[in-house]
Amino acid sequence: MLEWITNTINSLGYVGIALLMFVENLFPPIPSELIMPLAGFTARATPDRLNIFGVFFAGLVGSVAGALVWYYPGKFFGEQRLKRWADQYGKWLTISSKDITKAKHWFDSQGSKTVLIGRLVPGIRTLISVPAGMSDMPLLPFLFYTTLGSAAWVGLLTYSGYVLGSQYELVDKYLAPVSKIVLGTLVLAFVVWILKRRRKRARH
Repeated sequence: MLEWITNTINSLGYVGIALLMFVENLFPPIPSELIMPLAGFTARATPDRLNIFGVFFAGLVGSVAGALVWYYPGKFFGEQRLKRWADQYGKWLTISSKDITKAKHWFDSQGSKTVLIGRLVPGIRTLISVPAGMSDMPLLPFLFYTTLGSAAWVGLLTYSGYVLGSQYELVDKYLAPVSKIVLGTLVLAFVVWILKRRRKRARH
């Protein structure tokens, strides 16, 4: 996969970066934690071909475009149809109906700001567009929060690769355990919120 990412960036430049980040949103196993650091490193190694700001913008465009692909199915097909589709075909994208349910519950508990936070959390960032669409979140606020969250994520990865140079792979190595901790903390916070809500309902 690393060789494919490298060849795509080297051969297509900014278009390749945008395309990779777009596909990353559709196929989660493709890691943005490798795409953007590698793109940042390439900008440092070959400044005559790629500019770091252009790399950042290309990655941001691809990320936001990919998020829209998940937003519209959620908006038009609804939760139950998407769950059936995920159980039948989602294995090719490593997505299940349980993933959709988890993302929907998290969105319902936190509201629109979930789109912003979710774009910063691996494992959630791809699917958070689905409950936003299912909940009929207006397009403009969705784009605003998605762009803001994606800009922070893409910017962090791009700059890390630019600074680390040839050791850009360390970004994925060290970010992976941190991402798991963040995701675990968010899941725990969600469980606590559910328990508190049930207690309030029991009192009433």
